[in-house]
Amino acid sequence: MKWKTLLAILLIAYGAYNTWQTREVTHGPGIVAAEEPLQRNLDTAASIEEKGYQLTPLAEFSADARVLSTEHYMMGREADLAPVDLALGWGRMSDETVLKDISISQSNRFYFWHTDHFPIPREEIETHSANMHMIPADSSIKKALEAVRPGQVVSFSGYLVEAKASNGWHWRSSLTRNDTGNGACELVLVRSLSVR
Repeated sequence: MKWKTLLAILLIAYGAYNTWQTREVTHGPGIVAAEEPLQRNLDTAASIEEKGYQLTPLAEFSADARVLSTEHYMMGREADLAPVDLALGWGRMSDETVLKDISISQSNRFYFWHTDHFPIPREEIETHSANMHMIPADSSIKKALEAVRPGQVVSFSGYLVEAKASNGWHWRSSLTRNDTGNGACELVLVRSLSVR
């Protein structure tokens, strides 16, 4: 009987710890990531070998953005390469007074938003937020990505890439923040990352 009680206590403690570790970070009213992501398209770049995939840099890319949502993936080819997706917002999409009226979720490599009352124009929501598939360049960046929580501000740099496998499989990054729907996500090889 005692081991069942101990197990229950351990499960409750683990659940409480996990909830505490993944809770959303709040900053209060105001924009916390003002600038647009920076991108410099590349005409040619040498491919990078990563976990058996050829990654071709399409653009140098960096951003400071508020994390709107995180999604972790453990199964499938895409999860081998990009185990974490971050839905990110900048400009007014990093302001809690705007975000309180927008419901945000992620599923199956997509980012979804819904609002009954537009706090800012639809176009601004669409062009100032994005779902990004994050490819860590090394194990320390992977560990940091896996610990990112909604509400935190991430600063990262690397490349937007196209990934190819020898069997013909490929996955290509969007090169604009103005698109929506299938193919609109960024595929980012993350070379540096800081979180606040």
